[in-house]
Amino acid sequence: MSRRNESQTMLEMGRKIIQGELPQPPVARLIGFRLVSIEAGQAVVSLDASEEHANPMGTLHGGILCDIADAAMGLAYASTLEAGESFATLELKVNYLRPFWTGHLKAVGKIVHAGRSVGLTECDVEDAEGHLIARATSTCMTLRDERARGR
Repeated sequence: MSRRNESQTMLEMGRKIIQGELPQPPVARLIGFRLVSIEAGQAVVSLDASEEHANPMGTLHGGILCDIADAAMGLAYASTLEAGESFATLELKVNYLRPFWTGHLKAVGKIVHAGRSVGLTECDVEDAEGHLIARATSTCMTLRDERARGR
C-alpha cells in the first residue's frame, strides 16, 4: 500500500488488507506485524516476535512494542474517519509492563474518546497467554480538506 485511495474510508481499506485484496502497509512488512481485524473504533494487530526483534539484552525491543501499539491505535482511530479524511498522531505514550522474548503478540487498539478534531486511543499488547506486556495511549488529530490531501 504505497498511497491511500482517498475515495475509500480507512475502514474499507483495512478490510481489504485483511482479505488480501490490498497489501499490508510497508512498515508492517518491514517489522512483520499484520492487521488481523478492524471495525469502527477498534483494530487488532498481531506479531510473531522472533530473535530478529530483540534488543541487545535479548528481550523484544521496546520500539517494536511501540510500533504495533501505534499501528493498532492509529488504525482504530482511522477506522472512524470519512473518505478523504486523515489524521496525525500528536502524542504517544507506552508503559512497558513485563519483558517479552519471542512468540505471539496481539495489540488491541480502541478509541477512548473521539471529538470533532482530537481523539484519545488506547492499546493493550498481550502475549498468547493473555499477559499484559504493554499498555499505550495516543492522542490523534483529524485532518480534513487541504490538510488531509496526500496523507
